[in-house]
Amino acid sequence: MSKLRLLGSALKPRVLTLNPIPRFPPRRSLSTTEGEPQDSSNDSFLQPPNEGLVFGRVTGIGRNTLKTDVIHFFEGCNLSADDVKVEYNRAYNPVGVLLQFPSRSSFDMAVRQTIRKGRLYKMEKVNRSQWDLMTSYDGKAVLLQGIPRNALQEDVERFLHGCNYDPSTFQTFVRPGFPDPIRLALIHFPTRNDAMNAFCIKNRSFCLNNSITMRVLQ
Repeated sequence: MSKLRLLGSALKPRVLTLNPIPRFPPRRSLSTTEGEPQDSSNDSFLQPPNEGLVFGRVTGIGRNTLKTDVIHFFEGCNLSADDVKVEYNRAYNPVGVLLQFPSRSSFDMAVRQTIRKGRLYKMEKVNRSQWDLMTSYDGKAVLLQGIPRNALQEDVERFLHGCNYDPSTFQTFVRPGFPDPIRLALIHFPTRNDAMNAFCIKNRSFCLNNSITMRVLQ
């Protein structure tokens, strides 16, 4: 009888007790498309490099250097005429050129070109304030040198007869010279072409009895 009980118990179906499945917190995805939206504006990998403008100064230029000469010298540096300002001293002789580069890489390229192509030139980095304070004549102003000391404004206007200039900008001043001080006049023109035409027509002409030398300021 005891053997039958043991056999019956052995034939009964067994119920397996499963251990509860552990619950883990959901894993965070690396994708920004799931979960809370993330602001990608702070991700430096997604932002273009914000290099900003860089300003430089070149010294050692010639007396008759033009903006186009500077742009050609720094070919490939993405400079335009608006990015070049010629620096003058009190006698209106050029002493340097200020340059506005669109990026640091353009400035670095200009430095390399200065070293490779122009050993007489020197490039240095300057602050934006120097650029902002520098006057740009932009090829629209002409300097008249050698005006007689006794000449009146009417005499200079008669000298410029036929030229398209702005009479309200007429300025005269005296600078030291040898053997005598030199009287100069600065005249502004509406366009670069007007200024260049005046130079081509009137340079070396006479005001009273003096030959007048003209120079277009950049």
